[in-house]
Amino acid sequence: MHINYKFKDKFDIWFFATFILLLCIGLLAIYSATQNNSFAENNFIKQLFWVGIGIIIFFIVFSIPTNSFKIIAWPVYLFSVLLLLVVIVFGRKISGAKSWLYLGSLGFQPSEIAKISTILALSSFLSKKDVDLEKFKDILIALAIGLTPVILILLEPDMGTVLVFIAIFLTIIFWKGISLFSLFIVLSPGIVALSSLFGTVPFILTLAVIALILIFFKKGIIFSGSLFAINLAAGFFTDFVYHALSPHQQIRIKSFLDPMSDPLGSGYNSIQAKVAIGSGGLFGKGFLEGHQTQLNFIPEQWTDFIYCVIGEEFGFIGSTITLILFLILFLKILKIATTTKDEFLSLTIIGILSLFFIHFIINIGMAVGIMPVIGIPLPLVSYGGSSLIVNMALLGIVANVFRTRKNYT
Repeated sequence: MHINYKFKDKFDIWFFATFILLLCIGLLAIYSATQNNSFAENNFIKQLFWVGIGIIIFFIVFSIPTNSFKIIAWPVYLFSVLLLLVVIVFGRKISGAKSWLYLGSLGFQPSEIAKISTILALSSFLSKKDVDLEKFKDILIALAIGLTPVILILLEPDMGTVLVFIAIFLTIIFWKGISLFSLFIVLSPGIVALSSLFGTVPFILTLAVIALILIFFKKGIIFSGSLFAINLAAGFFTDFVYHALSPHQQIRIKSFLDPMSDPLGSGYNSIQAKVAIGSGGLFGKGFLEGHQTQLNFIPEQWTDFIYCVIGEEFGFIGSTITLILFLILFLKILKIATTTKDEFLSLTIIGILSLFFIHFIINIGMAVGIMPVIGIPLPLVSYGGSSLIVNMALLGIVANVFRTRKNYT
């Protein structure tokens, strides 16, 4: 009895069981999605191999000393930035983005490593005793740490991954305790940039709201004027960047605003995905029986649109079970983030939670047609070796902090 208590106290078996079930759901969906596709017929075996490697990685990360994460934060961050520079020069272009490096036949995305390293480096900086996000200097340093990978990934360009990094950055600084006005400083240029994509009127209205908020905070004419100028420049810069994008990326943005504008092109996946999920009904059509899935109506459905396979073949019940498992996983990670008293570990765990959550929201949103198709996989479920290994390492960090949580309370 004493041994069992110690085991349960250091290893959350329900946390482990939750992501193992998600891995199993992913394997079933990948098997079904690739059965009638000669191009991807070996993907199930490959994913099974990476699941095995991922579980080994999980237990290795789970077992190492917890203070190792802070020690390796900056070396790993600098190494990942170097890899992002290398991929811009020597990377292989896939789906319009030069984001893959290959060592022989083994390919990986440096941006996946950068996700871990950015979370660790940003948490390391923000957990210093003299760091205060009310100081403009500290805000700038935090922005430099968070946005350096973003700038390099924009050069690939990989817009989906950029959104993930921005979400991670905003979540971590919010958890640190940034003030409302400081958060406004960070967020407002992005909000203005986004509004400019919807046309001149939304852009002008957003600027008007920004001006009213600046008047409300009463921060001085020079400071407020400078901040307003930055927001104005953000809108015009977005227009410049939009026209600098490749044609297929511009079409993706247009199809997000209106999928029916290109129903046989960029909007095709979104439309077919909704058809697949909607046709599943309550209990689904059955394993290996989905028409959209087996007839390959959705290209590469074993990656970004894996949720469509679940929705069609396992129905509303299967889809809901998948969502519930993710919810349990998120709540368990959140609980660990709130219970540990070590600020570095708390910031790291919340950064990991934000990474999983933004992937989850965007991927499910793509499948049901409320988010743009930007190539974001569903964690633990979608096909992909490098993303799976990184996800398992991140879960290993979470489990590691749970194991030693009583040392940091």
